[in-house]
Amino acid sequence: MMSILGTIFVGLIVGFIARAIKPGDDKMGWIMTCLLGVAGSFLATYIGVAMNWYQQGEAAGWIASVIGAIVLLVIYGLVRRKA
Repeated sequence: MMSILGTIFVGLIVGFIARAIKPGDDKMGWIMTCLLGVAGSFLATYIGVAMNWYQQGEAAGWIASVIGAIVLLVIYGLVRRKA
């Protein structure tokens, strides 16, 4: 249970970091940024741990979470432009 709460907390922070790193002017609020950060964090955490690239709580998990959130922000931006 604590690992899920930890991933959510990391995702909130990661969402803001990814938004700051990704260039461009996104018209989304901070709630959507947090949700995409949490989703990116979950995605990166569970893929990385399942593939045995790193263990939960390692620094590589933070880096992968930021990358996962940036990827989701880019995908969200592409989908939103086409709609």
